[in-house]
Amino acid sequence: MDRIFRVVPEKCVACGKCELACAFAHGQDGVPGVSRIRIYRRGPEAGVPIICLQCDSAACAAACSVGAIKWNVETGALEVDRDKCVGCMMCVAACPFGNIYMEPGLDKAAKCDLCGGKPQCVAFCPTGAIAYVPTEAGVKYPCESAV
Repeated sequence: MDRIFRVVPEKCVACGKCELACAFAHGQDGVPGVSRIRIYRRGPEAGVPIICLQCDSAACAAACSVGAIKWNVETGALEVDRDKCVGCMMCVAACPFGNIYMEPGLDKAAKCDLCGGKPQCVAFCPTGAIAYVPTEAGVKYPCESAV
């Protein structure tokens, strides 16, 4: 992956615009989908955006018995193939960071897909608490040893 999320909790005002942008980006027929980003609220005006780390050795993908979680070579995102997903929730249980959810009504897994390479959560964050930036040489992802 040549880009990663950078989260600056001190800048987060817990406004929820990132959650809304994500929900609408993943909705269908004008109905919002499940947000793939969550704000851990630490009071009325403070929070920490919690988002999929797109792990190199992803526990969610390793736990999927039907191979529904695969890398998209064009966007660099680890994505869920809804046609293959059987809704067993093993990926949800396997993610050590709690960054994969079940889509209500569909009973299919949902996780950050980077919005095709242009994450909407970043575009709508008014304070710059979330950024999608180029990786630096030697950056180690905190989730590499999760599997």
